[in-house]
Amino acid sequence: MLLTITTTHRPATDLGYLLHKNPGRFQSFTLPFGRADVFYPEATADRCTAALLLDIDPVGLTRPKAGASSNAGWLQQYVNDRPYVASSYLSVGIASVFNSALAGNSRERPELAQQAIPLEAQLPTVPSREGPGLIRQLFEPLGYAVEIQEHALDARFPEWGASPGFGVDLKGTVRLRDLLAHLYILLPVLDDAKHYWIGDDEVDKLLRFAAGWLSEHPHQELISARYLKRQRSLVRQALAQLSDDNQADPDAVTERGQHDEERLENPLRLGEQRIQAVLTALRETGATRVLDLGCGEGNLLRELLREPAFRSITGVDVSHRALETAHARLRMDNLPDAQRERITLFQGSLTYQDRRLSGYDAAVGMEVIEHIDPSRLDAMEAVLFGVAQPGSVIITTPNSEYNALFENLPPGEFRHRDHRFEWTRRQFQDWAGGVAGRRRYDVRFQGIGPEHPAHGAPTQMGVFTR
Repeated sequence: MLLTITTTHRPATDLGYLLHKNPGRFQSFTLPFGRADVFYPEATADRCTAALLLDIDPVGLTRPKAGASSNAGWLQQYVNDRPYVASSYLSVGIASVFNSALAGNSRERPELAQQAIPLEAQLPTVPSREGPGLIRQLFEPLGYAVEIQEHALDARFPEWGASPGFGVDLKGTVRLRDLLAHLYILLPVLDDAKHYWIGDDEVDKLLRFAAGWLSEHPHQELISARYLKRQRSLVRQALAQLSDDNQADPDAVTERGQHDEERLENPLRLGEQRIQAVLTALRETGATRVLDLGCGEGNLLRELLREPAFRSITGVDVSHRALETAHARLRMDNLPDAQRERITLFQGSLTYQDRRLSGYDAAVGMEVIEHIDPSRLDAMEAVLFGVAQPGSVIITTPNSEYNALFENLPPGEFRHRDHRFEWTRRQFQDWAGGVAGRRRYDVRFQGIGPEHPAHGAPTQMGVFTR
């Protein structure tokens, strides 16, 4: 079982300081199921590769575990691919041998340990009985370029077909601690057969090593379920704690903020005006396949369903609760078949790569970007305008200049408690113009709601077209 990690960060031999393993030494470590060796096939200032090789004891694997039947599954114990295929054994090896790097610690290079550097991880054999698609679904949203090599089950017998094991190459600019954490969590998910007992402490491990990325991963439910071996109570416990670094329930915060915002804007009927402005812009683009990003409880989706011209409609939201509400309000279980086939809902994040976001004529982000941390806007731009690349993008966001006209909004406060920023017209136009220039779109701007001569309209909209 082999994992290699390569960097071209100069000097590349600093990888040894990050891993706490000297490139000039061959090191061995005893593990409960065998031995782990660490060595460096190459170590120059331009390129450095560290290899972790697990030599699993096949006889030890056949010994009955506590509580297991003594006469069950003996053939399977002897005839298996456990010594060769990346699995939870490799996760244990990573945590045991690279524990300091996994924690993000480096005595000699503390600043580099917190820096994203070019890294490449290669795994000769990764299991995925669902095929290569699952590997991409797990790693691509995290920003990796994923290359997959298929293997024959046995080259001597081509009629046996393809192997469920794949060679995987992951490339990205990422902190080493994050790469190791992604492998630590996702290799057992792909294998779907942890070799050790799953208990409450596994929830703690999942939350600790997945902090900062799993809460927004588009497949967080699948990852949690498979990592915890589908033990429902543990999966529910993990999902309940995942978001916002285990702080207050983000869905509850969003709902309270939404009510505050609605109280401010309802006298202007601003919600209705936004939807009508977006629908008009969509009609003008001629879009038939529409993606509603941050669809919430489905207000725009309901209007899209009423127009047959929109033949394919997809709603995406990071909140499971919002999607459940949208599903109920749209009465999706009772829709006629022709209507039901037009609409899809799924959980996802706008800051993580997700192939499901591709292939649409138009994407709408209605009052969404202000909920994204400013430091994550570049990631959002890369996903929406770089990966998804719809023909048109429609974005609406509050105009902060208009806030002075809301009598019940204290100066300096946002309309919604979950807003991370609210832009002036100039700030929005500068950002949108920069995105359009970098991503080869044109953009035009429009105010929504009553126009004030000095403060403008309460909502501003940018329509990007290719």
